[in-house]
Amino acid sequence: MRPRNALRLLAIGLLGWAAWRGTTDQPVATTAPAIQLPRRRVLFLSMAAALLFAACIVFGITALQRSEQRQVAHAITGGDPSRAPELMIRYGCGGCHAIPGVPGATGRVAAPLTGLRERVYVGGVVRNSADNLVAWIVDPRSLSPRSAMPRTGITEAEARDVAAFLYTR
Repeated sequence: MRPRNALRLLAIGLLGWAAWRGTTDQPVATTAPAIQLPRRRVLFLSMAAALLFAACIVFGITALQRSEQRQVAHAITGGDPSRAPELMIRYGCGGCHAIPGVPGATGRVAAPLTGLRERVYVGGVVRNSADNLVAWIVDPRSLSPRSAMPRTGITEAEARDVAAFLYTR
């Protein structure tokens, strides 16, 4: 289940529970007998605490998924995805491609570089594998002579970092 859907389900459940319980302004005893809180306030605080707890869980799951994606991408490509944004800026990838996570990478000349891990082909010409992606990044015209993508001068090691980054998006 996606984290966003889990949070929606929790919110709907809490709202349904609140409607079922009803609300009155009758005081409700808390653990301290000297303190009396209106039922609405207790309900509100309970719902707020539950939503905060759910948000923490969702953000924790999301962070775990991102960490796992980085580890898998590193294992597949041998690259370090944390170095890629700086490399992609240096080599001007964002001039042609929109790349989430890379400042200023809003190009519309070529395909956006998202969901690359799910794609069947790299550049529309070779099977999507880590080695093919690295080869494409280094010298796309060696795989497709009519490609509009230029050779940028990026090294194979740098291309592995970029490939690892792209497999995490």
